[in-house]
Amino acid sequence: MPGKVVKVLVKPGDTVEAGQTVIIVSAMKMESEFKAPKAGMVAEVPVKEGDTVDGNQVMVVLE
Repeated sequence: MPGKVVKVLVKPGDTVEAGQTVIIVSAMKMESEFKAPKAGMVAEVPVKEGDTVDGNQVMVVLE
């Protein structure tokens, strides 16, 4: 479902733990937290706050 990026909580080079919230997206007046599926280092964040995103769009790349 399309939504709007409300908050980006990580940047390239950050280390994240499995289950850590990395992005918050608002869709249909509800905010959804997207969590890291595994521990790792953030390689890329191709979206920024305010961007409109599609349902299957990559928002954070982990190494």
